[in-house]
Amino acid sequence: MITGVQDIYYSVTQPKRAIQFYTEGLGMKLIDESEYWIALDCHGVKIGLHPEDGPIPQIPRDSHGAHAGATLTLRSDNVPEDRKKLEKLGAKILDEADQPWGHMLVFEDPDGNVLKLMNPKY
Repeated sequence: MITGVQDIYYSVTQPKRAIQFYTEGLGMKLIDESEYWIALDCHGVKIGLHPEDGPIPQIPRDSHGAHAGATLTLRSDNVPEDRKKLEKLGAKILDEADQPWGHMLVFEDPDGNVLKLMNPKY
């Protein structure tokens, strides 16, 4: 029987840079680190970073996010301020838009993994 979500993870090429991006830029807390796995806490959900030896293959993406796999969407109460912080840490912005359902920012982490921030309107 399924009892919950164990983790969601992204592959990264530079673990120290990724830890800085996810902790300082996204406010996650580092809970475990080894040469094979990095675990972060995001408000009770475990986010993993898996160190890779080579480049991370790019998947198709656009202003709405990734077209394969999944896109982690994080809730933000101030997308413009969070955007500034993320850009300083190396995020590539794919789109920012005010939609009927919320203010949304689509971006890549320094390894090209696609994530979103959203400030929902309801």
